Amino acid sequence: MQNLLDLGMLILLQAVLGFDNLLYISLESKRAPLEKQRMVRVWGIGLAVGLRICLLFLLLLMMESFKASWFDVDYGWLTVNMNFAAAITLFGGAFIIYTAIKEVIHMVSLEEIHEGNNGKKTASVVKIVSLIVMMNVIFSFDSILSAMAITKVAWIMVTAILISGVLMIVLADKVSSFLQKNRLYEVLGLFILFIVGILLVSEGGHKAHISFFGHPVEAMSKTTFYFVIAVLVLVDIIQGRYQKKLLAEKTKKHGTLA
Repeated sequence: MQNLLDLGMLILLQAVLGFDNLLYISLESKRAPLEKQRMVRVWGIGLAVGLRICLLFLLLLMMESFKASWFDVDYGWLTVNMNFAAAITLFGGAFIIYTAIKEVIHMVSLEEIHEGNNGKKTASVVKIVSLIVMMNVIFSFDSILSAMAITKVAWIMVTAILISGVLMIVLADKVSSFLQKNRLYEVLGLFILFIVGILLVSEGGHKAHISFFGHPVEAMSKTTFYFVIAVLVLVDIIQGRYQKKLLAEKTKKHGTLA
């Protein structure tokens, strides 16, 4: 009975922690040709689930090695104690921030406006699948470590990862379809992704004990993260409704003048 309760908890945990990963997959897969986007999501998530299970067993066997220090720097104004887990988290966060900024710039550029959807450049399937797999593994660190805090039974964790992988494939299609039909929400998605990158960079800096001028880098709390996301979504909803109201008033005004 306890194992089933732990399994339910882990599936719920994977669903909550997998939101940012799901958003990245949906946005990244749109760079592939339209007819190959679903295949990209299936292969990307499928390979990532396999690697996530491998990572789980690797963490179980080598937990202390991942925490071992790679190098220690102390320049007075800057101190760093880097380890493998911190380096992976920092790299993942920095890459997500770069991706979000690049996509936002591309979205608002004149080139994007003139090209339209037909002229939009697509990336190779192999490249996109590789990026999805890489980022999925980076995102999985937190979820696996959280899972290990709930249970140490390997088959329960593997089952939860497999079930969450199937759910992710199903939901990724739905999220991608929603973004395709509601293009304005892509901006919201990219800024959420940007906040995810900041979350990972702050966590990586905290794990690496990075300190600037005596001020240590503190990890952004999950409460703060979800609060910021809720505010972004709320602002987007209110702004959308307000714009519709202004458009309706403008249309009504022009109709009256006519």
